[in-house]
Amino acid sequence: MSLPPYAQLLGLSVEEHAGELPTLVMPWSGTVTGRPGFLHGGAIAGLLEMAAIAGLRDALGEDRVSVRPVTLTIDYMRGGREGTTRARAIIRRIGRRIANVDATAWQDDPDRAIAAARLTLMLRR
Repeated sequence: MSLPPYAQLLGLSVEEHAGELPTLVMPWSGTVTGRPGFLHGGAIAGLLEMAAIAGLRDALGEDRVSVRPVTLTIDYMRGGREGTTRARAIIRRIGRRIANVDATAWQDDPDRAIAAARLTLMLRR
């Protein structure tokens, strides 16, 4: 799966996934640092957006669909600390022109999210 240039800037990679939507992995680096010892909120938002797009593309099974965010709402639950951060999407609905996707980011435990997002994405086929 190819990721957009912004995902490459964040250092994102796709973890192996068997029967699930892909999990994106963001390693700790200087490009994602906010205040000392914590992730930047924009890096977390970018990770969530890329996870939603990757999950939607995987669910659609088509590379020729253009996916563009319409709305993005993020809930920050706790500070992301130094370390690897992961995110995965949950597809709520795929229509002809619009898709609704949730994404969650975590560090050590998938049940302890550091942030969650709700996205509405426009599909152009």
